[in-house]
Amino acid sequence: MPGTAPIRHSLVGISPKAYEHPADRAATAALASIPMMDRVVRKLIELGYERALRDSLLGNAIKIGPDQLPAVWETFEEAQRTLDMPERYDLYVTQMPFANAGAIGAGKPVVVVNSGLVALLDADELKAVLAHEVGHILSDHVLYRTALMILMSVGEAVRLPLLGSLPLMAVRSALLEWSRAAELSSDRAAALVVRDPLVVCRTLMTVAAGRPSRDLSLDAFMRQSIEYREHGDAFDRLSRFFRNLELTHA
Repeated sequence: MPGTAPIRHSLVGISPKAYEHPADRAATAALASIPMMDRVVRKLIELGYERALRDSLLGNAIKIGPDQLPAVWETFEEAQRTLDMPERYDLYVTQMPFANAGAIGAGKPVVVVNSGLVALLDADELKAVLAHEVGHILSDHVLYRTALMILMSVGEAVRLPLLGSLPLMAVRSALLEWSRAAELSSDRAAALVVRDPLVVCRTLMTVAAGRPSRDLSLDAFMRQSIEYREHGDAFDRLSRFFRNLELTHA
């Protein structure tokens, strides 16, 4: 009926294991098996980079709320309600022309979306992105994600006596491999919130193209993904593997 409010749903008490991708589960187990990995990650967090980032967001970004981009805030709230989050988290929009978003913070996480993303996506696609980031929080991905963000920002400038025989490059490579797998779980969380996996696929297409989805063909994008998966010989696949090593998403 015209004017009827949409029916909201809440996945009460949902466990992240309900949508955890097998690749994420395997990568997380691999991280846990690395000696001293958690101690190294927590030492990185203690460097104070996270505190500096929060201060930077307060000074240079826009904190979203009921009276600041209220439609975006309500979409974020809906994602948190649907995934039955135990508390509410801050949301910031920062002035960046490219489409990206992230959930960061080992203490109380925050979600940051770039202005280019907000301008590019339609309402359902934005909901998928925000739900994806809330899924990272629910899955407790944010500790490792924050450590990886620090490593990618400061790189070899960090020197920790704690590392011993575990060099930072090994930590970085392990976290990158895990990050690519964790994205699959969060895409599943997004599909639960928007209740349509094709919306998630459409969102990925839109972000990849940097063009509104109304200008694009999802069918053609899906055919392209199959072509990518099946293209090339063993050498091409090996080359692709090495190209992906430095990517947080694949």
